[in-house]
Amino acid sequence: MADKEVITDPKTLETLAPVTTAPIRLHIFVCTGKSCSAVDSAEVKAAFERELLARNMLFGKEKKGKNPKGSVLVTECASVGFCAIGAAVMVYPDGIWYGQVRAADVPELVEEHILNGRVVRRLALLKVPCQGSEELPASSGSDATNWEA
Repeated sequence: MADKEVITDPKTLETLAPVTTAPIRLHIFVCTGKSCSAVDSAEVKAAFERELLARNMLFGKEKKGKNPKGSVLVTECASVGFCAIGAAVMVYPDGIWYGQVRAADVPELVEEHILNGRVVRRLALLKVPCQGSEELPASSGSDATNWEA
């Protein structure tokens, strides 16, 4: 297989990968692996897309009805580490991992966490260090700095 040339021109990179210049604030990973799929994780992902699309926050191609300047990216992945209690969702770079998420939970997750920076504690399983800090963002509520898995 021939090696591909590394692209270094910023305009070429932007054309090929518009996400490189998008104002992405959060990246939501939804597990769609075998265990999570068994509890309708595809519906969870679709619910995130619907909720974020309705708020014009979902990053993506305009021809697909998304916002090329959207601030939230939604990606399906094979696993975020605890599929046995899925559907599993991770919000990056906040480092919050949610478990047992159902499509009906997504409006609350978008309103509370994505829009207002408050962890939805009934679904939160783990907070991993983010940018060297183990504390939740100050905007997530008065008792947030004492919360950990």
